[in-house]
Amino acid sequence: MRRTIRAGILLAIVVVVCSVFAWAQPAVGVGALVLARGTYEPFKVETEVVDFEAKARRPLDIVVRQHDYVADGSTGWHTHPGPVFITVKTGQLTFYEVDDPTCTPKVVNAGEGYVDNGHGHIARNESGGPATDVSVILAPVGQPFRTNLSANANPNCPFPY
Repeated sequence: MRRTIRAGILLAIVVVVCSVFAWAQPAVGVGALVLARGTYEPFKVETEVVDFEAKARRPLDIVVRQHDYVADGSTGWHTHPGPVFITVKTGQLTFYEVDDPTCTPKVVNAGEGYVDNGHGHIARNESGGPATDVSVILAPVGQPFRTNLSANANPNCPFPY
């Protein structure tokens, strides 16, 4: 009887783990490197010259990450726990939002930036050449800064990843 219960529990765990891996869509053709991660105490910043405000009520981590894309590379659909400031260093990237019913592309060229609200997006290299970006990600202290979504997270977008 105990063997049957243990085997049933083990089978349930295997099914759940396999389902999670089948559901999540990882990056394809994108190399990622964490350049730095640091913990910041609560802060409030206001500047007039660039008309910018930022406030953290609790400690948070700021993660700086570089992504290198091959032609047709994709991050896969994913979310972040907070905003992400993405600067395209080389090439061109196209971003799509998970909640956009029209799947409207946002093309970002080298030297330009894109602000992700964290709700879910995909970055695709549709340029035909290599591309690189650097992302500044706000995340809870010591916690993951990315969660993969399913390959069809936005069913209005016609591409597979």
